[in-house]
Amino acid sequence: MAARGAEAEALFEAHTAAELRAVERRLRAGIEQKREELRQMVGERYRDLIEAADTIAEMRRSAERLLGAVRGLQRGGTARPGPPGTARPPAQQSFYGAAAQLKLLLEVPEQVWGAVEGGRYLPAARLHLLGAHLRRQLQLDTPRARSSPILARFPILLRQVAAASHLRSTILQESKALLRCRTGSDQAVAEALCAIMLLEDSSPRQALADFLLARKMAIQQLLNQPHHGIKAQVCSLMELLTTTLYQAHALFYTVPEGMAPDPALPCGLLFSTLESTTGQNPAGRGGVLEEDLKLSSWFKYLPESVVEFQPALRTLAHPISQEYLRETLQQWINMCSDDIRTGVRTLLVFVKSMKGLAGIRDAVWELLSSESSSHSWEAVCQHLLGRPVSFWEELLQQLFLDRLQTLTKEGFDSISSSSKQLLAVALQELEVKGSSGALSKQMQLEHNVALFLWSESPGDLPGDAAWVSVGQRGPFARSGLAMKAQALTPCVQSFCSTLDSKLKARLEDVLSYLPKDGSVPKESPCSAFDRFADAGTVQELLREHCVSCTQHLLGCVQEQLLSAQSQLHPPGDAKLNAVLFMARLCQALPELCPHLQRCVLGQAESVPKEPRSAKKLGKGKGQEVSPELAKWQGVKAELLQQSLLAYQLWSSAVTKGLVECFTRTLLLDTAGSVLATATNWDEIEIQEETESGSSVTSKIRLPVQPSWHVQCLLFSLCQELNRVGGHTLPKVTLQELLRSCMAQVLAAYEKLVEQKQEKRPDSFPLTQSRALQLLYDLRYLSIILTAKSEDTKPSRIKQDSGIEKVIDFLEGHIDPFDLDVFTPHLNSNLNRLVQRTSVLFGLLTGTEHQYTSRGSAPSSQELHNILPLASSQIRFGLLPLSMSSSRKSKASARSTERVQEQAAAAVLPKEDEAARPGSLFRQLLTDDEDVAAPSLFKLGWLSGMTK
Repeated sequence: MAARGAEAEALFEAHTAAELRAVERRLRAGIEQKREELRQMVGERYRDLIEAADTIAEMRRSAERLLGAVRGLQRGGTARPGPPGTARPPAQQSFYGAAAQLKLLLEVPEQVWGAVEGGRYLPAARLHLLGAHLRRQLQLDTPRARSSPILARFPILLRQVAAASHLRSTILQESKALLRCRTGSDQAVAEALCAIMLLEDSSPRQALADFLLARKMAIQQLLNQPHHGIKAQVCSLMELLTTTLYQAHALFYTVPEGMAPDPALPCGLLFSTLESTTGQNPAGRGGVLEEDLKLSSWFKYLPESVVEFQPALRTLAHPISQEYLRETLQQWINMCSDDIRTGVRTLLVFVKSMKGLAGIRDAVWELLSSESSSHSWEAVCQHLLGRPVSFWEELLQQLFLDRLQTLTKEGFDSISSSSKQLLAVALQELEVKGSSGALSKQMQLEHNVALFLWSESPGDLPGDAAWVSVGQRGPFARSGLAMKAQALTPCVQSFCSTLDSKLKARLEDVLSYLPKDGSVPKESPCSAFDRFADAGTVQELLREHCVSCTQHLLGCVQEQLLSAQSQLHPPGDAKLNAVLFMARLCQALPELCPHLQRCVLGQAESVPKEPRSAKKLGKGKGQEVSPELAKWQGVKAELLQQSLLAYQLWSSAVTKGLVECFTRTLLLDTAGSVLATATNWDEIEIQEETESGSSVTSKIRLPVQPSWHVQCLLFSLCQELNRVGGHTLPKVTLQELLRSCMAQVLAAYEKLVEQKQEKRPDSFPLTQSRALQLLYDLRYLSIILTAKSEDTKPSRIKQDSGIEKVIDFLEGHIDPFDLDVFTPHLNSNLNRLVQRTSVLFGLLTGTEHQYTSRGSAPSSQELHNILPLASSQIRFGLLPLSMSSSRKSKASARSTERVQEQAAAAVLPKEDEAARPGSLFRQLLTDDEDVAAPSLFKLGWLSGMTK
């Protein structure tokens, strides 16, 4: 349209108004001329169409007149009676007989083609043999037939003789094609075999060979055809195999003498059809001519040998012995089995999921278990082969297991490679050095877990936390607070979520091949085979490949840890973030990847609870652990071991860097360094008794705080623990951290002792004050950095001996008299210091050094700035509980006990009873849980707040 508009504008620009009118007239004249040409062309074509229709109608009328005339001639000929009582001479009778045979010989090919097109191959073969018989009668098959007067008068017979061989090959070809068809009925197959036997003059054994060869070709044709549907192809193969055995029984099997035949199982159909075809059976006599030929006028002139013609075999059709039938069928099954296994194995390559394999298996099961395929199957197999036959177990089951194993291996190999790649990407991001502004938010949380723990996010609490209890939530519903409580960072959550989703997809695919409820159901008696007989094998394959995938991931983690072990540096190194990520990852995999456990256990939903350990079971014997559960526990143990190894690398790097700084400060041997690390001492008044019996008051100064480098060491350790989520560190790791740190600190003090023992002239002398401070620092460090559970270990005994040596050296620089005076006060200061710093250094002390026993109130002499200590371990006050006043009556024994307890409580002061720790919980315990009103601790919405 734009081009035409441009042309119009060009015309208006280039021509005047008169020229434009002339152009318009020319265009209109051209349009009218085209219209006229179109009218003439349509008119001529219409006239041609009318003439063609008239010609067709005239041809139809002419054909009808011709047919009417022919019918009139036929009626006139049949109505004309012959002269009564006139007998034809023998020469004329033989002439009419030969003419009738010639007429029948000309009619036979058309009858044969009609029978072949209708699928009636046995009548076609019989007519073909009748034609051969007619040619022999007329002496048309002899070598001198060329000079026969009949062929001289009827040359068309030459063409009939030449076409006879073509008819025979066509009948044979179509009959053998019917044998390859798996949907042919028993009677149709029997007639096709009879036709082949009559045309080829073969025996029943040859017919059996032809039948089995045709079915073998049908199997190869099914396997080599384009893949329109693998399920349909496999089902067609099974249907063809079962149909072949059924039809072999119906056609070739004969009941032994003395046994009654089973009316539900046809047999010997080939031999009965042969008897009726060859006229041995009276029901089959009457010739081979069709009824429409018998109505012809020339039929009565046919000789008796033609009318009553019956084809015959040169040799008698003896029944096939059962031994020969069994051997032949077994050889055929063995020969076809190799082709079927090769072909089905090739087909199953295109099945990419176990759900597809399960669909094919179920389709085969439904086919073989149907009424048509399972009817008297055991009896047929026993008659033919002398043994039960299951084509699924003999041909397909192992192929399906092999393909399932390949799919499982490929699936878990893919998970392993993707997990390795995901781990490499995560570690690469974690090892990037940069300021906090250059790192992403997720990487900042990985570098400092404390930011993750103490930051709020919308997903901390689920939206239905107020009304849905923990028990009503699914096993995968995890809130953000639960993740923070376990220090599972977003990067760890993302990795585990990705891995778990892939494991879930793989598990669902494998479970589609297994029974739905997890237990193998019992198949019905009419079932062709047990679909889930290999369920245990499938579960074992799943378990092995899942464990192999986990071990591959652990191998990648171990490889990364080994490469990072030699490159670790003091705190602040980016490599440490990667090591910590791998430690948290191995620790979180069993919990954040629930489908990992299900893959190892091979179950869909129900996961058995792990039995309690032997230590918790007491003296009784431990519960027996199933092999699947033992395998899962082994996987968890390997993950935990790898996590502990990563934490050990981190703890050794952290302690090494911090203690090196501590050691440098400790070994500085200048007056300035001593003053820089010194802290304020406390002044204590003491009263001493002189020899005369009078008391003398004096003041002593003792350290009450550790040196600055000691405080910096402990505080830096707590900072590092807090940065990585110290409350989630394994106890073994924390104990190893304290042990290693204490060992290195002791080595620093021993090095200091060696320096002082050398007594170099340029070294700063070890005064009594500094010895007191060093002694105070060492004893404080030994208390803080010693775990309670390590008291009996040999390393602890060796460590204590080293500490005693250093303490003896330091006490040697203190006046013995002053040491006796200072020791009680020094111990008191040390105890108070430990209590003061139990919260500050709580990540190091844990619960071993929590001072639970509270002595009497401090004396008036000790006026120190100490926080008042609570009388119980409970840090936060208990929530008020709404108690119901109504209580049900208890048993007499319980009532008596309660009365006694109330009487005893009335004697105690009310203030003491209220001040006792846990009094509210003890009050709850005295009431029956069944009748007590639900407390806030038992309400679903409150108990699920941190889940």
